[in-house]
Amino acid sequence: MNAQSSPSQCDAVVVGAGFAGLYQTHLLTKAGYTVRAIEKAPDVGGTWYWNRYPGARCDIESLTYSYSFDEELQRTWKWPQKYAEQPDILRYIQHVADRFDLRKHFTFGTTVESAHFDEKANRWRIRTSGGEELSSQFLVMASGCLSVPLEPRFKGLEKYKGPTYRTSRWPHEGVDFTGKRVAMIGTGSSSIQATPLVAKQAAHLHVFQRTPQFAIPAWNRHYTDEEIKQAHESYDEIRRLARQSEVGISYEAPSIGAKEADKESLRKQLEFAWQRGGYLMLAAYPDLVTDIESNSIVSEWVKEKIRARIKDPDTARRLMPQYPMGAKRLCVDTDYFETFNRDNVTLVDLRDSGIQEFTEKGIRLENGTEYEFDAVVFALGFDAMTGALNAVDIRGRGGLLLRDKWKDGAKNYLGVSTAGFPNLFIITGPGSPSVLYNMVASIEQNCEFTAQTIDYVRKNGYATIEAKPREEKAWSQYVDWISKQTIYTKVKSWYTGGNVGGKHVAFMPYAGGGLTYFEYTRQVVDNGYRGFKLAA
Repeated sequence: MNAQSSPSQCDAVVVGAGFAGLYQTHLLTKAGYTVRAIEKAPDVGGTWYWNRYPGARCDIESLTYSYSFDEELQRTWKWPQKYAEQPDILRYIQHVADRFDLRKHFTFGTTVESAHFDEKANRWRIRTSGGEELSSQFLVMASGCLSVPLEPRFKGLEKYKGPTYRTSRWPHEGVDFTGKRVAMIGTGSSSIQATPLVAKQAAHLHVFQRTPQFAIPAWNRHYTDEEIKQAHESYDEIRRLARQSEVGISYEAPSIGAKEADKESLRKQLEFAWQRGGYLMLAAYPDLVTDIESNSIVSEWVKEKIRARIKDPDTARRLMPQYPMGAKRLCVDTDYFETFNRDNVTLVDLRDSGIQEFTEKGIRLENGTEYEFDAVVFALGFDAMTGALNAVDIRGRGGLLLRDKWKDGAKNYLGVSTAGFPNLFIITGPGSPSVLYNMVASIEQNCEFTAQTIDYVRKNGYATIEAKPREEKAWSQYVDWISKQTIYTKVKSWYTGGNVGGKHVAFMPYAGGGLTYFEYTRQVVDNGYRGFKLAA
């Protein structure tokens, strides 16, 4: 950065305008701090601003996929459906921004290009894509776990003459596939949500699958007025039950494991979990992520349910997942498998023959088979957890680049701080429960911890706070150890970075559960920020 420039001064810079960025900005400005918030998009929303593909919706029930910090907010907002669609979630986020007058703190349509820690001034010097320089004591990266989409990298893609679309950057005006031959490349969560709706429009849809996925029916429906009324009256209890669980969602589960259950009780419990639907299928028994034998019992039962949804036996065989259920993010669907019963839908199994290249008119496989398409949709996933952080030139003490420090794994303390980067806070970063927990609840806890910590630093006359290397090493080893007690390390996924070429492969979230994590962070605070170095 230009040492002669006079950057604008503030107490904190917050990066991101999704659930995390809005709440962090609200907490800090309410406490009297001056905040500059930066957002790439033209408005608030975060991932829900960009992901507008057909069928986009949350996979956590609406009543708990929402803020809990404001009593009036949660008792006045009416969610129309059990699993909210993207437009409803975006309207909710916009409503929150309006209600608490948060937009005035944001600069939209702007990215943070670099953030360098000035060791003499004990401040972050930040440069934006607009050429502005900021000087801030604190930097909060609330840039999201799934905010950097993977780019399509196929040989000959530039030759293809038809339009291409990405689920992660869907045109805001929508897309009409009526009468068109369409290719859907990818079968992750976005594709599983979009495929049934695209199939209803397209003349013919080819779904290119590399890895078959587990997907559990959402059984989505509209709430009745009476259900909304009851929810508003019992929100305290809804939140209490959610906070008592390890995943931030209230549910009932037996005390024994699946392998210990007799056949009849197993059948009844799994039918109950199936009819409950969604992500909570993974909570049917308490040991599904820790015991491979119990997981296998439930996985095979779920596969039978999936087979029953598909008419053609060969197609059913190709759609059967081959990994422990839950080792990859469990998908929540509406008519995904039934879509392959349609005459205008074809499954292309890339395990038989991969994509060799794109042509002017479509795709050629390695076995020579060619397909012609009028449009191609890429649903390729994200560089999760660390992608948005590594995209910024973040440099700590001694000019150390964060992405260099993390090239062999995202070492950190509690998922919120990393040694050598003072006054840098990461919301739902690697090493925190984040994507294994109800994301909004996880965000609230991390944001509240960050605001509380900033307050402690300022009121006690400290200039900096950062993780101690010893505690960072211990926490990172603990996160790695506990992940290896689970099924999560049995397969490469975006949880591990295995979907990104060249990325260090290691399980990134904290798999010990939200209750344990929240209690640990509470003890850290109660013990004068144990594991952190504070300096005047």
